This record gives sequence, C-alpha cells and structure tokens, in this order.
Amino acid sequence: MVRTFAFGFPKLGEKREFKKLLEGFWKGKISEEELKNGMDRLNLWRIRLYSENVDIIPSNELSYYDFMLDTALMVGAIPSRFGEYKGLNTYFEMARGRNALELTKWFNTNYHYLVPELEGENFKLLINKPLEEYKFFKDKGIETVPQVIGLFTFLKLSKAPKRVEEDGLPVIVLEKLNTEESLTEFAQALIPVYKELLESLKNEGVKRVNFEEPALVVDMEPYEWEVVNKIYKELSEAGVEIGILTYYDSVSDYEKYLNLPVKALHFDLVSNKENLENLRSKGFPEDKELIAGIINGRQPWRANLKEKLSLIEELLKISNNLTIANAQPLYHLPVTVEPEDELPEGLKERLSFAKEKLRELKILKEVLEGKEGALEEVDFAEKVMTSVFAENPEVKRRVASLTEKDFSRDLPYKERAKIQNDHLNLPLFPTTTIGSFPQTQDVRKMRTAYRTGKISEEEYKKFIREKIKYAIEVQEDIGLDVLVHGEFERSDMVEYFAIKMDGIATTKHGWVLSYGSRVYRPPIIYGDVSRPEPMTLEEISYAQSLTSKPVKGMLTGPVTILNWSYYREDVPKREIAYQIALALLDEVKDLEEAGIKIIQIDEPAFREGVPLKKKDWPEYFDWAIKSFRLASRAKPETQIHTHMCYSEFNEIIEYIYEMDFDVISIEASRSKGEIIEVFEKFKGWDRQIGIGVYDIHSPAIPTKEEMRTIMKRAMKVLPKELLWINPDCGLKTRRWEEVIPALRNMVDMAKELREEVGVKV
Repeated sequence: MVRTFAFGFPKLGEKREFKKLLEGFWKGKISEEELKNGMDRLNLWRIRLYSENVDIIPSNELSYYDFMLDTALMVGAIPSRFGEYKGLNTYFEMARGRNALELTKWFNTNYHYLVPELEGENFKLLINKPLEEYKFFKDKGIETVPQVIGLFTFLKLSKAPKRVEEDGLPVIVLEKLNTEESLTEFAQALIPVYKELLESLKNEGVKRVNFEEPALVVDMEPYEWEVVNKIYKELSEAGVEIGILTYYDSVSDYEKYLNLPVKALHFDLVSNKENLENLRSKGFPEDKELIAGIINGRQPWRANLKEKLSLIEELLKISNNLTIANAQPLYHLPVTVEPEDELPEGLKERLSFAKEKLRELKILKEVLEGKEGALEEVDFAEKVMTSVFAENPEVKRRVASLTEKDFSRDLPYKERAKIQNDHLNLPLFPTTTIGSFPQTQDVRKMRTAYRTGKISEEEYKKFIREKIKYAIEVQEDIGLDVLVHGEFERSDMVEYFAIKMDGIATTKHGWVLSYGSRVYRPPIIYGDVSRPEPMTLEEISYAQSLTSKPVKGMLTGPVTILNWSYYREDVPKREIAYQIALALLDEVKDLEEAGIKIIQIDEPAFREGVPLKKKDWPEYFDWAIKSFRLASRAKPETQIHTHMCYSEFNEIIEYIYEMDFDVISIEASRSKGEIIEVFEKFKGWDRQIGIGVYDIHSPAIPTKEEMRTIMKRAMKVLPKELLWINPDCGLKTRRWEEVIPALRNMVDMAKELREEVGVKV
C-alpha cells in the first residue's frame, strides 16, 4: 500500500494569525502565556489539516521565529553575548535584538534564516522542543513524526568564531565550517546532543524521526560524506527509525545517499530530473522506504494528477515500500486558494496552494484505492493544465528580436563614471537610503480604503503626494545627499510592479512568510508579460519637483520579480526574465525623459536564484546578467544603482560585476562589514559600493560609532572614493521614531568621516 506524507505546511494561518500573535506580543498587547496558547491553537489547526489528508503527520514544525534558531537553542548554541538563556527574552534578542544573529537566505529561496554561531564545544540538550510538541499532540490522541533540522545541514549553515589579526591586533570573525577539521570537530561535539534527543523521544514512544537535510543536495566534498556517514551511523544506534528529507535539487551523490544507515530516504522529483533518472537506472534498496516528492511545494500550479499516477506506477516497480509526498516544504506557498475571488478568468482553477497540495496527495491515494469519484478530479486537472492560456504574440516577437547589442550600455563604466560625476556633483561618501520609508498605519489604512473603493483615486493620490512631500522634507532636513520618494504607494517591491504589468496576477490573501513575522504576497506570472503604461513616473517625477537634490527612480529588477514570483513552468525562465526586462526598460526610458538622473534597479534575489550545483551556474547567470543589462540599458549620464541584501557574494562576485551597474548597495551591519572582503579580493573592482551600516531588521537605533566601525573596515579594503553610506535595506517596516535619529546618526557620521580625510564639509 502506498502511504502519503506532507511536511512544511505554512504556520502563518489562513488569516495571518501567526503574524498577529507575534507582533501583538512584541508590542506588549498580549502576554507570553497568551502567545503560547495562541500558537498551540494554530499548531493544532495545522496538524488537523494534515490528519484529514495524509497518513504520516509531522510535528515540531511551528517555530516562534525561525527553525534554525530553534535548533541552535535545542543544542545550547547561545553566543556568550546573550548571557544565560532566559526564555523568550533571549530567543527574540537573538532573533531581532541589537546584536542579533546574522540573517541570510535559506538555500535558493526567499525564506531567511538566522545563522547559528558555535562558540566552543560545550553543547547540551537545552530545550527539547521536539519532545514537548510530540507529547502535546500525543496527549490529544494524535501520533506524529518529529521533524528536526539534520545535524549536517545545521553545521553547514552555521558559523564559528575565529581569531585573526587586523593591523596587528586580534579580531574575532565568524566563518563557515568549510574545512574537514572544523566540520568534524563540531560534528563530534554535537552528535551526543542529537543522540540524547533521539533517546528522549524513544523513551516517550516515538518510533520515527525525520531529519531535514537539504544541504545534501549541494556540491559536497568526499570528507563531508564521511561526516554525514559518521553522524547517521552513531544516531542510528539510538534505536529510533530515521528518515532523511532532501529537497530543492537532486542529492549530490546518489550512491552515498542510498548507503546511509537510515530507514527512509526522501527525494525531490520535481526540481529536476536527476533523482528520477538515478532511481530508474540505479534502483533503490529493498530494506529502505522510498519517500517520493512528487507534488511541487514551491510552485502554485495544480498538478497533472494523471501524470503523477503514471509516475507512482513506475516508482512501485522500483520500490514496494513507497510513500508519496511533497517535493519541497509547503511553507513556500500561501495557505489556500479558496478566498481568491478576483483573479483573471481561468486562473484560479489552475492553482493549488498548500491546502490544495494536501488535497492532491489525498486524491492520488483515493485513486490508488479505487475510491469512487476520485478519477473525475484527475481528468479535470489534466484538462485544465494542458490547455493554452494567456499568450501574447507581440511580447514573444519582441523577445525573439533581441540582439547582443540590447544587452550592453553605450559606454564602458569608467567613461560613464566621469560623465555621471560631473552631472551629479556629489560629495565624498554620498548618503542615501535604499528606497522605502515607514509604512505607517495611516498608509496601510488608506491603501486598503482605496482598494476596497471607500475612497476615490483622486483622494488616494492626494494622500500619497502628502506622504512623498513629508519624506522629501525629512530627508532634506537630515541632510541626505540622494533622496527617494518613499514608496508609500507600494505594498511590496514586487507586488507593486506585478499589479502594473499584464500577464502577472496578484492575490488578496496569498501571504507567505519571509522571516520572523514579515510576510509578502508572491505574484503569479501566468502569461506573457508587458507594461501597458508607465508604472512609477508620476510619483517619482513629483518627488523630484520638490527638491534640487537628485531623487532616485526606484524599480525592482527582472531577476527579483521573476524569483520572488511564482512563474510558468511551460516557458523557459530566460524568456520570462527578458519579457520583464523589456517592460522595465520602457520605464527607464520614461524616467530619463522626465529628468531623473539616478535609477535604482534592485536585485536582492539575484543570489538566491543561483542553482545549488555549480554545474548549473553558467546557464542561470547567462540569462540573469543579460536580463539586468537589458533592463538597465540607460543613457551614459544616468547612474544605475542596484541593491542586494543578505547575499553570500563570495563565490559569485565575478558574475555580479558583469551586471555592469554603476553603484551597488549591500548589507554590512549584521555581518559587521565582513562582506567587504569579497570586494577586496576581486582584482580590478572599480564600481561604487553603498555600505549598509544600519540594520533595519532590528528596532535598535545604531550609534555613530557602530556605523563608523563598519565604514572604517570598508575603508581599509576599498578606495574611499568608491564608498556610499546607506541603511542595509528599505525602511518600510521601521517607525519614523527609529528612522529619523538613525539616519541623523548616519549622516553625521558621514560628515565626520569627510572631515577626518580632509574633505571640507
């Protein structure tokens, strides 16, 4: 008999209950007990959804902030700067306090995780959340399988302090465990903690634990597989069945994966064909359970269930111990498509969000069991997903006519830079912000009122103009050199453009968690993409009319719009990216015509879209770089900025350089400026860099000295003439009471730096 299993169901809730609980607690509106009770109710709702649809139910999935942070606390990995563990106070201090853990992207997704810091080797089972949650559901008569971040993945994504010398003085830096010695050392220190966890679960009656090991799909060294073998050899001695879940790509070494001493192995059979080809050609051991990830957990399209049934039949010939599941965690999807009643005609029936994915697994099981009526849903899905939908011949023609010239600017950077310097006449260490300013409650209320028809378009535009005027006044008063209009008309940096473009749909309730309580609604690229009219011209032109200082035109880049949206699977990503880039290029031309001298095309998702295996990099970077260059094909005197936040640049800096921007702004606050070293090591780096000295993900107001420390580090490795000063990301989620003093400190610090290097302020 084929079993069904699902994992990673969104914790957000159908009405964003998770976000409301968390933010209510942070604001002091609810107590810790009320927070816990609310989370328990939400968790129980999730588990009941599982139980109504699948056979095997996971637990230990609901985190109060981040599952990597939970794992760090589980093993007692609390950096000394946080002192002794004091419950949620310590938890949230590590997540969002002044000295919070570094925040970065989870593999090639838009989820952010907190990077654990491993100080010393004195780890212990500090918080046994997997056991607590298992018992919580067991007491309610629900048997679950605890899910835990695997030890190898935990280690590969963690950092450890290392003492180095800078200018003859000892400095502590954080480094990934990228050597055999460091990885082996920490694995040996943490295996006993994981083993104690398994033993405690076994004593409570747990038969099976699933370890999530997505790090097994990236390129791995032979010694890393030796560490993985050692981990699971020792953990298997605890007497609990172990399952391993891998996702986002094929496993890096099929044979080594099969030989791990565990009971069950999960394969992502959706992200590419390699896992399936290996199963077909190399077989699967009889003594292990095959967990086949056949339902896409990252894209919202309805599955062609007829194709899935054929695949199941094939898999049953490979293994008679088969469980079918989702290929990737479901938290990359909104909860349900049910309330979406304003989508383009014919689109809703093509969609399947997390709740519907559970239903698809249930239908497949019902068909296999011969349940009456199940085949009707299979036939409907096939009919819908094989029909032609939302094509635009003119858009296709425009992409097909592109030549190599369309991907290059008219002059090389050094010549452009001279023209731009004369054109802009900015001081040393120019100060600016990334784009957005606080979206206060009145902004959100007015946007909702406009969307629901309670106020007219004229009233809404008048309100937005008032906000833009205020933002310009604040920036001039603070003394920033390059201003922004504040983006008050934008709910989200991708959604805003999706609404303005044809071929992209937006949802009303399709929220997805990005980190903490931060949510966004990924647009759905369902057809060929075009821009029917200007998207940003009105607001940015108005802002520029209020000041003699340059105001940046603010656009979201084609790679980010694509990577932060759900996209068609029947059209190559390259073609979709070029369609978006052409729409943005039209906008760039309009902004230039209106006299805008600086245009920022943000690409925070450029890094996260990189394939997990290096063999797949050339194809990705070819179209990603070209799409940015196509969108940014501005006049030489127009200064093109881009922004990338919380990205691991080390391995891709050459590709970033090829994007041919004039200025790039980056995060440097949480990483304490370590990222600057990447640009130092790149020989011939000559582009301007905006150093993110203000951590906008924390409510803490940075001091001048804290920001100066980061700039001083940057000045040691990069020419001062290349450096800009800015926050590390947009200020949308912060309050004016935090933003204004923080930016004043930033501008004052910039003026002091100019004086220190002998530049007249």
